[in-house]
Amino acid sequence: MSQVAESLATVEIAKTLGLLPSEFDKIKQILGRTPNFTELSIFSVMWSEHCSYKNSIKWLKTLPRKGKRLLVEAGEENAGLVDIGDGLACAFKIESHNHPSAIEPYQGAATGVGGIHRDIFTMGARPIAALNSLRFGRLESEKTRHLLKGVVHGIGGYGNAFGVATIAGEVYFDECYEINPLVNAMSVGIVDVKKTVSATSHGVGNPVFIVGSATGKDGIHGATFASEEITEDSADKLPSVQVGDPFQEKLLLEATLELIELDAIIGMQDMGAAGITCSTSEMSAKGEHGMKIYLDKVPTRQQNMKPFEILLSESQERMLIVVKKGREADVQAVFDKWDVNCVQIGEVTEGNTLEYYMRGELVAQVPAFDLVLGGGAPVYEREHTEPAYFKEYQKFDINNIQEPSDLKEVAKFLTAQPNIASKRWVYRQYDSMVGLNNLTTNHPSDAAIIRLSHSEKSLAVTVDCNSRYVHVDPYKGGAIAVSEAARNIVCTGAEPVAITNCLNFGNPYNPEVYWQFVNAITGMGDACRKLETPVTGGNVSFYNQSSDSGPVFPTPTIGMLGILDKPEHHTTLNFKAKGHFIYLLGEAQNDINSSEYLVRWHKETKSSSPFFTLETEAHLQKGVLSIIKEGLVKSAHDISEGGLFINLLESAMASGMGFNITTDANFRKDAYLFGEAQSRVVVTINPSEQEAFEKRLAALSLPFYSLGVVTSGTDLIVNGQIWGALAEYDEVYNTSLEKIMAG
Repeated sequence: MSQVAESLATVEIAKTLGLLPSEFDKIKQILGRTPNFTELSIFSVMWSEHCSYKNSIKWLKTLPRKGKRLLVEAGEENAGLVDIGDGLACAFKIESHNHPSAIEPYQGAATGVGGIHRDIFTMGARPIAALNSLRFGRLESEKTRHLLKGVVHGIGGYGNAFGVATIAGEVYFDECYEINPLVNAMSVGIVDVKKTVSATSHGVGNPVFIVGSATGKDGIHGATFASEEITEDSADKLPSVQVGDPFQEKLLLEATLELIELDAIIGMQDMGAAGITCSTSEMSAKGEHGMKIYLDKVPTRQQNMKPFEILLSESQERMLIVVKKGREADVQAVFDKWDVNCVQIGEVTEGNTLEYYMRGELVAQVPAFDLVLGGGAPVYEREHTEPAYFKEYQKFDINNIQEPSDLKEVAKFLTAQPNIASKRWVYRQYDSMVGLNNLTTNHPSDAAIIRLSHSEKSLAVTVDCNSRYVHVDPYKGGAIAVSEAARNIVCTGAEPVAITNCLNFGNPYNPEVYWQFVNAITGMGDACRKLETPVTGGNVSFYNQSSDSGPVFPTPTIGMLGILDKPEHHTTLNFKAKGHFIYLLGEAQNDINSSEYLVRWHKETKSSSPFFTLETEAHLQKGVLSIIKEGLVKSAHDISEGGLFINLLESAMASGMGFNITTDANFRKDAYLFGEAQSRVVVTINPSEQEAFEKRLAALSLPFYSLGVVTSGTDLIVNGQIWGALAEYDEVYNTSLEKIMAG
């Protein structure tokens, strides 16, 4: 083949691997020559959206990434690290595994759980809790039920066997997720601040080890697969989905944490997206050194694997460790004890170059810095255009919606809706009690509470996002996602301190999708600054769309961490005693925008986001946390999907006690009961403390409404009418999802 023909062939290969012509030219400039196939493969995965964030990093950098409790800035390490006092830090992060779950739901979800836990324990932290945020299509669809069953089984199968409690989550259904479900997994871990480990490499001659499972052909080009749309041909890419082994991961966890105690390692990184390629390049770039890697020394599951297959494989339960020279035997002994593979595959070198060898032949030579995010990886700002629907949705007028004559019927209808009804069919498949530190299994609160050993402090954690709000108004919706997460933390009596995020959007080359992304990021950033909850890191997942159904709703899932300083501040959502007074804190509104009531009952999808301002939200949260810490509140529960009635119903069901309330005549009854205006919380108080409570609210300038009283019976009474017995609603709420899943 002539040199020209060979060059043209290489260009075509680059396109096949997902590289733009300009990127191919840049690679040639970096190398000073035409890359070979293995080198092209390396650049293709490292410069994919999944690894490089090339279409998002410009806007991610606008998010607040510093805070008084943050021990590392966003993106510095595998996960965020927050000082929680008493010499401890919390490592936490959320990531997506959307495309693999769409093709093979069990393994896609299972390996998502395994991967996020590894991000935590590679920092030296022991995972103590898992959360998840799931999105699926219409529950009536057979495909949706298949995906839901597989994903839930995968999360439970991996998490339960690994031995970390799944303590919280959310599940939403909308037809926009019919082809492309979203599976976001979060892990939370605890570490001694003096024993954290960095994902770095330095010290010429220090040995490089691969530890964990053998390398197979599963997951090859998984990062590239995650950076393209779901199509009819996606099922043919099944080898891109990794296969997980939770028992192997448990051994890897224990061996790793034992190794850290020896002070024998320089750095460590999980082999997630792009496998050996990613871990060697990112650790080398961070430590400003190079590596020589001998691929024929890597333990493999198949014979005759090619260099690019070994480099790009995303086989699970593997990590790369840089060891202090002279400590090789100590490291080997630890992994031998736990019966885990531990093989030296290379060493640290002077300079910035990564050299990969196969049976003595140099098969790839690339500069580490030029491969990575923050280094030479390309950065783009895509065109963004406001969608035509945005201004159209702003025109919605509540006066054009007729109020139903029978609101009791509406209440029962909403109670059965999949986005409101109990998700116990899901969470009963998860082990929520392993470790015995989950304080909310039998005492529900708006966020999950994790007890910390040897400390009176606890952690409050939650995942939140109403993607419909983000779709209709990305700026407000992004701000609401952060604010609702913080409101849930506050309602437990904890202080919100930091977030991680998983940003799920469609194709960034679509100007309307990119407009959604930019505005959602801006709203999130403003909310984080206002509520003093900096971003510790996370994940961007673009290309969540299909040729049939278009992009999913923009879904910036927020994982939030809060700190509960004292056990007595822990506040739950259940009513505590008959006769307790019920109050609404915050401003009632004539607002039904984008509510489940408007969308499901009236089938009206064209409205804007519900009432929300950051000033109002921050003021409410500060006031609610203050009165909880002062001991004036017996229960607290924020108003979200389904509005005030569903809020009261959930508190009633959790306590077995009914309520008697009166609506405010200044507002439409449907808006008052079912609207989802933000910045509102329902609390109950002891009647003997009413005067002190109302005086304190007045001093805080916090709006409040006296709603009614907790009753000794089980009737639900609204405006003097009995809307039914608690048992009726309880049956509907707890069995609706189960009945649909049972067919």
